Amino acid sequence: MPLTILFIMLARPWFLLLLIIIPALVVWYILKRNITTTSIGYSDISGMTKVRPSFRQRMMHVPFILRMLLLALLIFIIARPQKSFDKNDVTVEGIDILMALDISGSMLSEDFKPNRIEAAKEVAMQFIDGRPNDRIGLVIFSSEAFMQCPLTIDHKVLKSFFSEVKSGMIADGTAIGDGLGLSVAHIKKSAAISKVIILLTDGINNTGSLDPQTAAEIAKKFGIRVYTIGVGTIGKAPYPFQTSFGIQYQNIDVQIDEALLKQVAETTGGKYFRATNKDKLEEIYNQIDKLEKSKIDVTKYNNRHDEYFIFMLVAVGLLLTEILLRYTVFKKIP
Repeated sequence: MPLTILFIMLARPWFLLLLIIIPALVVWYILKRNITTTSIGYSDISGMTKVRPSFRQRMMHVPFILRMLLLALLIFIIARPQKSFDKNDVTVEGIDILMALDISGSMLSEDFKPNRIEAAKEVAMQFIDGRPNDRIGLVIFSSEAFMQCPLTIDHKVLKSFFSEVKSGMIADGTAIGDGLGLSVAHIKKSAAISKVIILLTDGINNTGSLDPQTAAEIAKKFGIRVYTIGVGTIGKAPYPFQTSFGIQYQNIDVQIDEALLKQVAETTGGKYFRATNKDKLEEIYNQIDKLEKSKIDVTKYNNRHDEYFIFMLVAVGLLLTEILLRYTVFKKIP
């Protein structure tokens, strides 16, 4: 995307401080006229009230004004006005990123604060803020998959959709294959040079109509990289259960099919990550951000040359006009 800028600048702008001479000369000119003006006493001036000032009298200050304009223009020329021609050729290689987020019931486990799903949303939105040049979309999945937000460059809208995500929007279950399959079906239509899916889950594929590995093979066919993230502590995690006595916590086993997630990532040329806490999840997104960085090539051309010729012509014109008036209309007779 070419960007061309053309403007006038000064090479030595500090010379403009000399312009302070002009108001000083104006004050001197006024004081001098008041001092040198003579007066003649008349007994009666009623006969002179209808006398109009001559053309010469009305124009008597023009030579001084021309000299002041000439001086200002000379100071401006000394400051070296220059024409600057800048050209930037910016090429942004956009990356389309689709985020597939598991919202199954187990994502309410509180080994992440406040829980897995809220922590995942918060970190994902931080990631989005760091990718202003990329189109990003959101797929959510549980027992089935749903397109929450198509690929968009309007990240404000995308984040509003993120904020609405919560566990229970879809019947419980973990259909990793369907979540990945819907993501592939949507992003494969993209014309972006780089197409990426970030799939985050805390469980094993236990429902859905599409096998995750089959979805990975389709992603590979369309040149889509898949980064998989398994979230959950090692061992057991506290899970909130609603009872007649209020919310009670019980430690449940963390079951993540890491072998499957690794296989999906490797098939597509991506990478598998394991996040055992929120800080680790932030590190993972930072790594993905570096791996999938947009390329911005900027070529800047700068060309400057002095642009005083036109101002010099105007100055010469003012000087000749002042000389012409001084030796014609305002010629002084000794």
